[in-house]
Amino acid sequence: MQPAPAPRRITVVGTGYVGLSLAVLLARHHRVVALDIDAERIAGLQAGRSPISDRELQELLARDDLDLRFTTDQATAYDGPQAPDFVIVATPTDYDVDTDSFDTSSVETVVREASGRCPDATLVVKSTVPVGFTAALSASLGTDRLVFSPEFLREGHAVFDNLHPTRIVVGQRSAAAQEFADILRATASVQPGAPAVPVLLTDSTEAEAIKLFANTYLALRVAYFNELDTFAATHGLDTRQIIEGVGLDPRVGEHYNNPSFGYGGYCLPKDTKQLRASYRDIPQNLVAAVVTANVTRKDFVADDIMRREPRVVGIHRLSMKAGADNYRSSSVLGVMRRLQERGVEVVVLEPTLTQDNFAGARVVHTLDELLAAADLIVANRMVAELEPHRDRVYTRDLFGGDD
Repeated sequence: MQPAPAPRRITVVGTGYVGLSLAVLLARHHRVVALDIDAERIAGLQAGRSPISDRELQELLARDDLDLRFTTDQATAYDGPQAPDFVIVATPTDYDVDTDSFDTSSVETVVREASGRCPDATLVVKSTVPVGFTAALSASLGTDRLVFSPEFLREGHAVFDNLHPTRIVVGQRSAAAQEFADILRATASVQPGAPAVPVLLTDSTEAEAIKLFANTYLALRVAYFNELDTFAATHGLDTRQIIEGVGLDPRVGEHYNNPSFGYGGYCLPKDTKQLRASYRDIPQNLVAAVVTANVTRKDFVADDIMRREPRVVGIHRLSMKAGADNYRSSSVLGVMRRLQERGVEVVVLEPTLTQDNFAGARVVHTLDELLAAADLIVANRMVAELEPHRDRVYTRDLFGGDD
């Protein structure tokens, strides 16, 4: 671990997987207040319960040496003699189909509030935003204290990825930006003798573009290997052999190549659509094709399932990845909807669901119930509990992992 900078007062706004993972890690060396408008979530965090499925996050919350407070009170987060040196904004920016853009209203609200209440604080946006957002908001507020710093975290591994970042990007070339980068780098866990975490200070608009282009490349890679799998399955070829042969080229590599029902989750669906929208008046084909390919893949998967003529389909987990609890924008939901539109009865096993019905499908609560109800089990990722029933499972998972 890098030597820790002098302790600072930090307010983190938003306790989703980005804000919460940062808050608990920074609280090992700094005085941190985590602010959220969700009173139920804050009450759970005050009791030491993580609202997110992340083993390392739960372990950190159980520690008693964190200088960390959870609150719904803005005065506690912003005001008084303990006013923050840094305010980290990690509120949601979901994609709005009506405006064809991220909904940045929560970020704007927090930045305006914090800018007024904390005139000396550096404001760091961690939420993903459109290219040009930070510069425009800075100009609107007449401030040079607003910084954009993208996160590069995987679902279920937010703490790990903050501890072992591939790079730290801060979208401002200033002493405050360098200090924030140093704070993040000191949070990382680096083995003795290992290279230091790369730090890149850029302009804010370039940092925003780094985030969107990085995630769109990942989505492109997912779409590529999925379309390879579609070709192989259609021609009766062995997808695994082809992927292994392609991946032996070091320029391609043997990673992030496992076929799936499509990309989904928190980031890739919305980030690819935002980048496509940003190209509105710029010639392009590839970015739009990535978005379209994800729709086409779900069409193929649904068609492939229907060729098996199932009477009742059991969906094993709505989430995209083994061990994750998020199913927002999950490609599994898209496949499920397509099956229902064709008149197939669907039964769902998803541990996070407590109701008896979800999106027109009956919810069961054990694998035995799912096996009893369905003649075909559909799973985006093959897990150990399904192995004894592999002959009844439809999946495109070949390598048993998410990367």
